[in-house]
Amino acid sequence: MSFPNLRIALPLLAVLAAACGQEPHDLLIRGGLVHDGGGGDPVSADVAVTGDRISFIGDAAAEGVTATETVDAAGLIVAPGFIDMHAHSQIGEDWAKEALPFLYQGITTVVLGVDGGGSPDVADTLAGWEASGIGVNALTYVGHGAVRRLVLGEENRAPTGEELDRMRALVRKGLEEGAFGLSSGLFYIPGNYATTEEVIELARVAAEYRPAIYDTHDRDLGAAYPSFGYLASIEEAIRIGEESGTKVIFSHFNAQGAANYGRAPEGAALIDEARVRGVTVAGAQHVYTATQSSLRAYTVPRWASAGGREAMLERFDDPDTARVLDEATAEMLAIRGGADRIRFSDPRPHLNGRTLADVAEEWGVPAPEAARRILAEGNASVMNIGLYDPVNTGYLAEQDWMMTCTDGRDIEPGTPVGHPRVYGAFTKKLRDYVLDEERISMAFAIRSMTGLAAEFLELEDRGFLREGLKADLTILDPERIRDRATYDEPHHYSEGTVHVLVNGEFAIRDGAHTGALAGRGLRPGPADTER
Repeated sequence: MSFPNLRIALPLLAVLAAACGQEPHDLLIRGGLVHDGGGGDPVSADVAVTGDRISFIGDAAAEGVTATETVDAAGLIVAPGFIDMHAHSQIGEDWAKEALPFLYQGITTVVLGVDGGGSPDVADTLAGWEASGIGVNALTYVGHGAVRRLVLGEENRAPTGEELDRMRALVRKGLEEGAFGLSSGLFYIPGNYATTEEVIELARVAAEYRPAIYDTHDRDLGAAYPSFGYLASIEEAIRIGEESGTKVIFSHFNAQGAANYGRAPEGAALIDEARVRGVTVAGAQHVYTATQSSLRAYTVPRWASAGGREAMLERFDDPDTARVLDEATAEMLAIRGGADRIRFSDPRPHLNGRTLADVAEEWGVPAPEAARRILAEGNASVMNIGLYDPVNTGYLAEQDWMMTCTDGRDIEPGTPVGHPRVYGAFTKKLRDYVLDEERISMAFAIRSMTGLAAEFLELEDRGFLREGLKADLTILDPERIRDRATYDEPHHYSEGTVHVLVNGEFAIRDGAHTGALAGRGLRPGPADTER
């Protein structure tokens, strides 16, 4: 006879035994202001940890609760570990596995495989994390773009019936191996070449597996070329979820470009209408006004990239095609505010920190030609400064379906590039919108970073501060919460994070990294990797 829940039951029995006073807890966090992740008013309480679980919340002295070790949290916020709903962390690499930019923001779980890029080889991904150790918990989606590239390369066409079956099989493989759903990057190549119907067919596979998520960088946040339409893009994503039977989350929901300043309420209204119809729709955000992507994505129309890099370069070399391309590039740059808003964040010294307008002026050529010359060397990482409207962003932060993300890729040490959101997205939201502007409450913001995300992902034992759940904890000093990363100097850890526990182990203690690699690869279901 097998007992599939035994691995869950035994740790819980130990937790209950400690809670009943039969033995000391491992750790007692005394006297903090406890936010449970549900958005309600905080309470002053003690929190105990036994093993990897929360074993007590309440008045330790009154209940006779003791622990092997005690931490004084007077004047500090005690909250569930933060969940980054859209990240590009490279934690599979040795230099990134500690996940320090994330931990110093209080993040204990990251969602990867986003923008359609998640490999269908999910079992290999999870095994790699387990073998090397990781500093935070991580989960992944299987990506529409990755699957499409495996079957069709970068061809701009619809799949045949047989090819669509192969794509379905790859999505199913990823889900069977532990992916949390399907992600897409319909703004990017090759996802941009897919019809809505193609994505619906693959999302129907995701709908068969809990938590049945469709996560999307939708087709046009407002700055796509040619324009699909800001509102039409939202409607397309909702349609994909509604017809396939999945939940929908917009990866980094906002309206892009000056033409869409002030239009966030229109997009939010579409989400609210879908939610009233019974469709589970949500979003995630960071609160920076600059985006980060690639020069190719921002300056080359999708038709010019069809067939891959070599085909693109052949088009660059054809004078007639190059003239058409330059006209399209000029229009794309205008949508994004001009070449002086495209700032390089690239390892090449002659590019990094400069704008496309700077480089074009130095070379004495128009900006579209400068872009082609740079792309002939290789794609470049760029930021689009001022693409997001602060008014839009603040309005969206107030929505009760809005979660939080970094949208950040950790950068190898010694590389002088990057976007500050990697190091400061969560901290900046707390600093700006809670502490400085008082736009939202601390409880509301913490919910957006914890319980709301856990419920959407159906993480049954994380995201809330409750007895018996996993001990992913973030302990903050509200007087010191501050993001330090800037566009000029992005590699500065956030301040104010005093302690972080990942699965019951200190990852940050007294503001310093402990070296622990206590993170786990998460699979859907209540037992995570313990199943």
